[in-house]
Amino acid sequence: MVRRQLFNIVLLGLVLFAIAFAAAPWFAFRALKANARDQDVAGLSELVDFRALRTSLRAQVRAPEPEPAAAPDARPDIWRDPLGAMRRALEPLAEPLAPLTAPPARIEPYLTPEGLYDLTRGYEPGTAPPEPPPPEGFVARADAAMRDPLPAVRFWGINRVRFEVHPPERPAEITVLTFQRVGWFDWRLVHVRLPERDDA
Repeated sequence: MVRRQLFNIVLLGLVLFAIAFAAAPWFAFRALKANARDQDVAGLSELVDFRALRTSLRAQVRAPEPEPAAAPDARPDIWRDPLGAMRRALEPLAEPLAPLTAPPARIEPYLTPEGLYDLTRGYEPGTAPPEPPPPEGFVARADAAMRDPLPAVRFWGINRVRFEVHPPERPAEITVLTFQRVGWFDWRLVHVRLPERDDA
């Protein structure tokens, strides 16, 4: 009898562990959304790998550079403009060091709590509509939290999970958020793939 009870306890523990292990990415997503909404910078620093996020956004929000209209002979010459020639020679080497430098101004809105909150809702930073005020009372707030839509799973793996989010009015504009495991139950946001929008 005691052996049977011990077996049931161990089995229940394993089931609870498996459920918590599988549900941890969803809890990480909800914690990220709540921390961004409530401006909890310390909480966000535990849930977001900002260096990896900068790297993923750098190529996606790169501003188009206009074609230079200068003549071919206007390139810096080592004899006439040695500093310009050195700068031109070192430009290809600066890109691998980009994650160590400050993010460009075009990336900064994505890394703020407001920008991250908009991304978790499927919007670009600054384009999300305002949310209604939270309801009064504990029961109403718990009910509203339970009705908050969960993201769709694009990929689930042991070490990586990708979620899809989109604005309710534009289901084709899908933002993909990738979380990576950093512990048994700890996950961090490491990559964001923005939707392809036709600005024309």
